Amino acid sequence: MQAKTSGIVLHTTKYTDSASIVTVYTRQFGRVSYLAYGVNKKKSGNRLALLQPLSIVDMDVSHIPGKDLQQIKEIRLEYLFTGIPFDPLKNSLALFISEILFKALRQTEPDENLFLFVENSIQQLDCCQHGIQNFHLVFLQKLTRYLGFEASMEEMGKYFDLMNGIFQNEKPLHVHFLAPEVTLDFTTLLETDYTNMEKLVLSRENRMVLLRSMVEYYRLHIPEFHNLNSLPILQSLFD
Repeated sequence: MQAKTSGIVLHTTKYTDSASIVTVYTRQFGRVSYLAYGVNKKKSGNRLALLQPLSIVDMDVSHIPGKDLQQIKEIRLEYLFTGIPFDPLKNSLALFISEILFKALRQTEPDENLFLFVENSIQQLDCCQHGIQNFHLVFLQKLTRYLGFEASMEEMGKYFDLMNGIFQNEKPLHVHFLAPEVTLDFTTLLETDYTNMEKLVLSRENRMVLLRSMVEYYRLHIPEFHNLNSLPILQSLFD
């Protein structure tokens, strides 16, 4: 059937000389892989720009339920970036976030609240002026709510158990937990959002420890959440 849907581009892979496979998190269908023709031609620069990571697009598609590879008929920008393509840090954060979403959003069912959260987060990244160095941490923390493993704050404690998503005063019997000093930073992160990111004051070392801890948290709760290619790039930027 023919359909229209908004979407967020997560990943693009060259398929043939004239076609690419584009993974999109769509508002109407959830995660979908599309075959897009003509994007690899020398004169297709404008269309290729539509398929950059985190591009927010409006598409006319051919959608057949149960088919692994759908087809894009027409694609248009729904939101025009003013910051991400022109700021090296924002661009690197966009690549990191798109890789996180590509690995984390495996479901094909649509989720309106999740789509709106991701869409708003991308727009916040594009236009934010303060606290940009903490954006990815806030995003990772808030995304856990929609993925089903948000940290429980019913009881607080010195340690945060990454396996069970809870705080406790006694050290867990396994190795997947945050030490007290990291738990303090994590607790502050839980109280941070896009409007007050600049108030999360961390040293470069503590920021990287917290980031690696968040990535471990995701690995423990999402099957097949393997190594992130973009993580070393972020590490080099913050170093």
